[in-house]
Amino acid sequence: MDHEKPSVCVLDASTYVGFWILKGLLAKGYTVHAALQIKGPETEIEKEIKEMESVEERLSVFGVDILDYHSILVALKGCSALFCCLDSPDGYDDLIVDLEVRGAINVVEACAQTDGMQKIVFTSSLTAAIWRENLCSQKDVDERSWSDQDFCRKMKLWYGLAKTLTEQAAWALAMDRMLNMVSVNAGLVLGPGVAQQNPCSTMSYLKGAAEMFENGVLAVVDVSFLADVHIRAFEDSSTTGRYFCFNQIVNTEEEAVKLAESLSPLLSLQPKYESQGTEAYAERLRTKKLNKLVEGTA
Repeated sequence: MDHEKPSVCVLDASTYVGFWILKGLLAKGYTVHAALQIKGPETEIEKEIKEMESVEERLSVFGVDILDYHSILVALKGCSALFCCLDSPDGYDDLIVDLEVRGAINVVEACAQTDGMQKIVFTSSLTAAIWRENLCSQKDVDERSWSDQDFCRKMKLWYGLAKTLTEQAAWALAMDRMLNMVSVNAGLVLGPGVAQQNPCSTMSYLKGAAEMFENGVLAVVDVSFLADVHIRAFEDSSTTGRYFCFNQIVNTEEEAVKLAESLSPLLSLQPKYESQGTEAYAERLRTKKLNKLVEGTA
């Protein structure tokens, strides 16, 4: 029954993925603490969350600063799980990388100090696993793979570096504090209004898109499916470790054209991809763990 569902927290609920997780949790009867980072002018998503709060009795909104440990503690109070979805609305550079890592450490430490905290579901990215020299020589990329930090720095792949260092810092602290954590490593997130509501993260993810495409590691995921996987990862007590999460690997020129069209006007294709050729690049990403989770909780 609905009233037996525990209270959970989504931080940052104003991110594109966080908002969809929030909506999914409310639809399933959870009481949700929506933690919003205090930033600049109010976004479309932040406005919608505040409007939802006025009519949804199971939703409470909290303003947090991820560098202010105590503000996170307030939002987590009484919650048995945290869905951690950190994302920079302004894109990524070397300074944002450091900020996100420090924020993740604060969030995980706050979970360790929260009574009754049962699980952290940590949103990460496939870009925390795919980037390295000579990617073409690697047969399979799976949950054991990590992006090479030095390679990311050299190529200025700041999004991939942020997701790699942030996830590694979260794992290290979660294990040290003996917290139950799983990560969901998402492909490029697609969904309603993504080009308008999530432009900077989308373009940051796509830095190096041609190399991803040609090496069979450019993958996309529908935001509704991604949110559902997060909730399943919380509800299934057997989940452990990392989960690659994507619906499709984009590995033909026809699929690349469709992807660009779906992200218009953010993305325009180089002329060589406009011919819609039939060559298919070898797929390197594997999702055995995801398949087991989705099939086991269906």
